[in-house]
Amino acid sequence: MPARILDGKALAGAIEESLCDEVAAFTTAAGRAPRLVVVLVGEIAASASYVAAKARAAARVGIDADVVRVAGSADTAALVALVSEIARGSHGPVDGILVQLPLPRHVDTLAVLDAVPADRDVDGFHPENAGLLSQGRPRFIPCTAAGVQRLLVDAGIATAGRRAVIVGRSDIVGKPLALLLSARGPGGDATVTICHSHTTDLAEHCRTADILVAAVGRPGLITAEMVKPGATVIDVGINRVETPTGSRLVGDVDFPAVAAVAGAITPVPGGVGPLTVAMLLANTLLAAELRIGRR
Repeated sequence: MPARILDGKALAGAIEESLCDEVAAFTTAAGRAPRLVVVLVGEIAASASYVAAKARAAARVGIDADVVRVAGSADTAALVALVSEIARGSHGPVDGILVQLPLPRHVDTLAVLDAVPADRDVDGFHPENAGLLSQGRPRFIPCTAAGVQRLLVDAGIATAGRRAVIVGRSDIVGKPLALLLSARGPGGDATVTICHSHTTDLAEHCRTADILVAAVGRPGLITAEMVKPGATVIDVGINRVETPTGSRLVGDVDFPAVAAVAGAITPVPGGVGPLTVAMLLANTLLAAELRIGRR
């Protein structure tokens, strides 16, 4: 039987619908809408596209989103200064600050991200927010990891007592998702294994998974032979590949082959991607509510 398709786009739409009422209530109470400022560095087409999608989603739920564009030649000091100025209000009131990644190679990415105050860090990358997540008392959870957990819970896929294998150990997805899936409570209590570039016999580890998450950015890395029949497969990868008919987006999973083996699977596009944006909006509202004492 073909795998059940986990529709992240539909769930993201439902989340946005619920956020509309919450944002409206905040706007009435605060006398202004929640506000997100996005820093976009350079002329990377994919980054510009992602930022435009985030701005459109923010507008749909009533969040003000402004994009500050910076030349790709800007150095670390200039970007740290800019983020600090935004936090101080040089671009107006701001509840959430997002620095679109990746930054140019000559920039110290961690230094720029650390310049975002922890209470405005709607990406969840600040060391303070990472620490709170590791202690089981999260404030802002990295958006993709939060979206994956939300998708599993919404789909009724059990995590408690199940074995989850995450391929990828980034601070953006792999590490925070491991913390979420192993934490106590709904969407947690799983036994988690993190695999990475130095893991020996990746296929053997993957075949043990009840829930397999691929998040490394390598097209077709996960094949049908690596998946336990009936497992849930979450594809976080977004890769643009060239075909005889033009370029297209694919994930880290060989979707047609794995869908014939798995019990449930996310597509690319239309799976985890829309949920990343939806959770960013939720984090922005949370940041705004914390700033005026509504949470």
